[in-house]
Amino acid sequence: MTSPSASPRSIPNTNASTSTVPPLVVMGVTSSGKSTVGMDIAETLGIPFTDGDDLHPASNKAKMAAGIPLDDTDRWPWLHVIGEYMAAELALGQPTVVACSALKRSYRDLLREHVPSVVFVHLTGPADVIRDRMLARTHEFMPTALLTSQLATLEPIESDERAILVDITATPAEIVREVQRRLPEFANPLV
Repeated sequence: MTSPSASPRSIPNTNASTSTVPPLVVMGVTSSGKSTVGMDIAETLGIPFTDGDDLHPASNKAKMAAGIPLDDTDRWPWLHVIGEYMAAELALGQPTVVACSALKRSYRDLLREHVPSVVFVHLTGPADVIRDRMLARTHEFMPTALLTSQLATLEPIESDERAILVDITATPAEIVREVQRRLPEFANPLV
């Protein structure tokens, strides 16, 4: 399967030596830096990046643009698309980096059903920092009103999940270095 999106936020692979890199989901609430950090990680590792926002159906985007939080019936099909994409790429020997909120454990479990070796890079930080970032940017379908809903929905990573937690108050370059430092812990992927 080829990249699901030809948007500017989809970065192709430029490095064929990716056999030890696991597929990665850069997760967190809106405005935590998923796209920026995800693109930087992908570029550093030489693997493709896809922004999960680009995979939302138009109905989800319209709902969010109207300030209406998504519910599970909106999210499940979208998460399946992300999981299927990652699994198809991995079957071709190509790990990927995907930016996806992955707010609930059940959402991460669904992605793991598609890609058992996935590692979640959870961008965490104070709500006021995230709110300030959100106010400083424009997003086509994510108004600031939805941050409260996302923070309420977020379920922290549990100890049995393959994950790297990073603080968003660090610079993107520092976050990428921390992810690179921690990736060897996940070098033996699950089948």
